[in-house]
Amino acid sequence: MNELVIHQLEKTYGNGVKALNNVSLTLNNGMFGLLGPNGAGKSSLMRTLATLQTVDSGQILFNGVNSQKDPAVIRRSLGYLPQEFGVYPKTSAVQLLDYLAILKGVEDKKARTEQIDKLLKLTNLYQHRNKAVADYSGGMRQRFGIAQALLGEPKILIIDEPTAGLDPLERNSFHNLLCDISEFMIVMLSTHIVEDINNLCPKMAVLQDGQIRFEGSPKTLIATLNNKLWSKTVNKAELADIKQNHDVLSTRLMTGQYQIRVVSNVQPESGFSAIEADLEDAYFHILSEG
Repeated sequence: MNELVIHQLEKTYGNGVKALNNVSLTLNNGMFGLLGPNGAGKSSLMRTLATLQTVDSGQILFNGVNSQKDPAVIRRSLGYLPQEFGVYPKTSAVQLLDYLAILKGVEDKKARTEQIDKLLKLTNLYQHRNKAVADYSGGMRQRFGIAQALLGEPKILIIDEPTAGLDPLERNSFHNLLCDISEFMIVMLSTHIVEDINNLCPKMAVLQDGQIRFEGSPKTLIATLNNKLWSKTVNKAELADIKQNHDVLSTRLMTGQYQIRVVSNVQPESGFSAIEADLEDAYFHILSEG
């Protein structure tokens, strides 16, 4: 079992933006979701964990070793899939993976070939191994990204916004792949897509303005709205009055009408019905309190 301890990280950029503010988390093998709006500091944390940038203060301990003092400790054990990555034109998946494996220190040619074949089969790309990666679909590119991140048999996999732009079938395939590999390593999934966290991650954190607002299970976060969420369906003409008179958590358009969701300890007014919260409700609520 691997353990990654993030302790009181602080990072302020030269323009004065405080990207990380006393961030502390503990991760073990399995899927861990990092949820937050754009600009929350998710990518800053990912880049720090990947040793692509330093912090002003704090510690990152991987299996008890301080990676700030010895970055190679994490680099030897890390797979990283950024939100966007480039590939060489006219280069096949096999050629590119072979090149990247050499850069990762897999020097034995037989070992490289065996590992590359295994990863191409794992990511369902083996039949497309001689096709140029630049010509892959969005879902295939993301699966190739996982394959390259898994070169060298990492113990930590960091994935930044992996399903943005994927169609539902590609997302489902990608989710299944992540679940299969998370049993053997720490997988940190950074996203602003609530559904991805709900479907994949037994543990999660919410990051807002560089601070951890919540850490725990999705069920625990949802439970903060037990018996507090009310809903009413209205037309467009009624919408403005509802918003003026109530603190509206969210508005969802359904079959041409608006489903208003309000947080309250008692029924807000006649016509509102108590409903069960989902992770998106709980996420919006914690952000609104920030």
